[in-house]
Amino acid sequence: MKLILTDRPLNISTDNLDKSVKIIDLSTLKISNCVGCYGCWTKTPGKCVIRDDAVGVYPCIAKSDEVLYISYVKYGCYDTTMKTMLERAIPVQQAFIRLLNGETHHVQRDVAMKNAVIIAYGDISDDEKEVFEKLVERNSKNMNFKSCKVIFTTQSLLEETVNNEVRKWKI
Repeated sequence: MKLILTDRPLNISTDNLDKSVKIIDLSTLKISNCVGCYGCWTKTPGKCVIRDDAVGVYPCIAKSDEVLYISYVKYGCYDTTMKTMLERAIPVQQAFIRLLNGETHHVQRDVAMKNAVIIAYGDISDDEKEVFEKLVERNSKNMNFKSCKVIFTTQSLLEETVNNEVRKWKI
């Protein structure tokens, strides 16, 4: 499955795309903040105890082998909408730790390895770009990315940038 996870509505050309492509606009969903209760690891393993729209999103993240994340960048980080969803996706991981290239990371719960493209938009300084690239690189190990590319763009060029990446998925 291919997943486009965006923090805002976009005009994305989906002509001739495989039927397995799923587009989720997080700005239209009700997603509460993670409260750090770890119920998804202890009380209801693999399932968040908060019953909102996030419970329909994180299984899609887990199943996807191609992901395109689109997020405004603020202070070198994902903006609130995307960051909240990614934090709520911890049920796809287990509480157990594994060694990966000499570092400790969580064991995944039946999570597909992913090719990821992160499109970061906004008026992003060079320092913020550097921080964001390091953040994505570190997160990629817990998100099960086998490859990862970050593309920086402006808000005015966002839809063009997204459509260029989506065209690469056409079959």
